[in-house]
Amino acid sequence: MSTDIIILLCIAAFAAGFIDAIVGGGGLIQTPAGLVLLPALPVATVIGTLKIPAFSGTALASLQYMRKVPIKWKLMALMSIIAFTAAYLGSTLLSKVHNDFMKPVLLVILIVVAVYTYSKKNFGTHTEKDHSFMEQIWFSVLIAVVIGFYDGFIGPGAGSFLVLAFISLLGFDFLKASAHAKLVNLATNLGSIVFFLGSGKIIFAIAIPMAISNAVGATIGARLAIMKGNKFIRVFFLVIVIGTILRFAYEVFFK
Repeated sequence: MSTDIIILLCIAAFAAGFIDAIVGGGGLIQTPAGLVLLPALPVATVIGTLKIPAFSGTALASLQYMRKVPIKWKLMALMSIIAFTAAYLGSTLLSKVHNDFMKPVLLVILIVVAVYTYSKKNFGTHTEKDHSFMEQIWFSVLIAVVIGFYDGFIGPGAGSFLVLAFISLLGFDFLKASAHAKLVNLATNLGSIVFFLGSGKIIFAIAIPMAISNAVGATIGARLAIMKGNKFIRVFFLVIVIGTILRFAYEVFFK
């Protein structure tokens, strides 16, 4: 592996970590970069290798958020266990079935999300949901199962979907949603890593330098998000959702 390619991958990993720490969506940069710069490797190997930097960046971002944002730890423990399992199953399915059939559906969903977020100016401000304890648990389980499986099976935009779910279903504001999304995303990344490790799909000579770069970007991104607050994160969320729409549109209509 040439030094130039490793440097380019590390630059992509840094940018991905920065974006992902704020509102998710780092896979929009890191995954295409890996597929373009590592064309000789099987796709499963590239995806498996990229899960290591994704995990390291999410871990560093989580630490930054935990210092400043109150975390619902019991809820996170439950969601993380479920999300880990769901992501493992999603990655298992990915090794057997192609995921292209899901992309037109996701494209429509993301367009609706972008329009709704833009038109609802108060979306992402703290709104208490009148949920009973059991309702909150059921919503949390639903989020962990669906997005955990999605992250293992498809991947890009999972962090953004988690942020959206915490806001719309549990009434979190953008900052609190980003903090909790990071912890669940940590579990989904770990679930996929366990699968890809068992399958021998990870190349550590690529994964480790990318992981360091992603972690540095994530640390800077998380600090910026905490400092700037909800309005900044809302704008960033819209930008990333639109970027995800463009990526899926390209893959649906032009590939």
